[in-house]
Amino acid sequence: MDKIKNIQKNLLIKQINQSDAIAYNKSFLQNPVDSNFNVLKAFEGTEKEYARLELAIKDGKCEEQGCQMEMDRLQYLTNAPTVFMEFMENVMGELAVTDEENFDPNNNADYTIANCMLNDRPGFTKTSGYDVELRLLSEGSQQLMFTGPGFYEPLILNSSSLQILLDSGTFLIASTPNIGKMMSRLLTEVNVFSPEMVNAETEELMPNAKISEEFILTNADGSPDYEIIDIGGGKGRNVFKYDMDKIERKVTPFINAEVAGILDSEQEAIAAWNMYISKGTSEEEDDQMVQDANAYGSSWSYETDLPLSQDKKVLFMKKYKEYFMKNYLVQFTTNQLPSVQADAAVFDMAEMKKAKAQKFIDDNNLN
Repeated sequence: MDKIKNIQKNLLIKQINQSDAIAYNKSFLQNPVDSNFNVLKAFEGTEKEYARLELAIKDGKCEEQGCQMEMDRLQYLTNAPTVFMEFMENVMGELAVTDEENFDPNNNADYTIANCMLNDRPGFTKTSGYDVELRLLSEGSQQLMFTGPGFYEPLILNSSSLQILLDSGTFLIASTPNIGKMMSRLLTEVNVFSPEMVNAETEELMPNAKISEEFILTNADGSPDYEIIDIGGGKGRNVFKYDMDKIERKVTPFINAEVAGILDSEQEAIAAWNMYISKGTSEEEDDQMVQDANAYGSSWSYETDLPLSQDKKVLFMKKYKEYFMKNYLVQFTTNQLPSVQADAAVFDMAEMKKAKAQKFIDDNNLN
């Protein structure tokens, strides 16, 4: 499976599903579409077999004494509808991940196609050359086989194998964690904001939240060591300067704990890496990059990179912290105005430079 072609296929399907272009395709609208895969045909004849077995047991006309073989087969047929319902519920639930807004297109595109087929999406019907076959296997499990022009090879799923996978806490397709929500929550937990800056009901930062004063750089006399920014027109104003090393030391243990939790599900860690962390960009920038398969040049593979090596875990932790600092904490350390009204006032840059020069002369007895 070619990595870039797989990503392009996933992105193309997403684009098609999200667009309304098919409504303006006259050829599509003029012709009938067969979207009935009729997977239940696998059960054809089972009702007659069930009746025959029941009668054989009742009349004592079994293949062998005790009718054990017939009773086992009867139990198999009794269980089959329940097995089918649970199987389809699991399959539909897993394939639904491909519809998530932040779905990682590094996942196998075969699953995306299978989801389109089961949801009657245009272009993925029997008319378009696709088919789904259900098989009732002799040992009691069931098998779905998806075929069609978009698949790399027939996609085959077994009910018992899928159930064991899900019971173990592993998933067929990796769901991408909600990084924005996780990062916003982390902001309230890293102890750089005072408790009153956190909304007790929503557990989110207040709109006017500011980093605690202990992280503001000060002069020898204890006054804030301001940075001066040019706001244009010959005017300027003071903004706080922060001890970023001190802030980083404070937040690092909390970020390490957060990452340890994410790495409990390495599938989701890869999805987070591919969609957000590896690129180090903001969520808005990530949304734009999703349109370009080449943006995933640094992505990790579910097939070849699991389980994650220690080097990758260390790299994930490093980049996760960088992502948090660059895209979430930075808004609270950039252009923050002084709390003292006089210090926050706009001033004339030329006058300020003249005043600073005079102060230097006075302080050093250079008059």
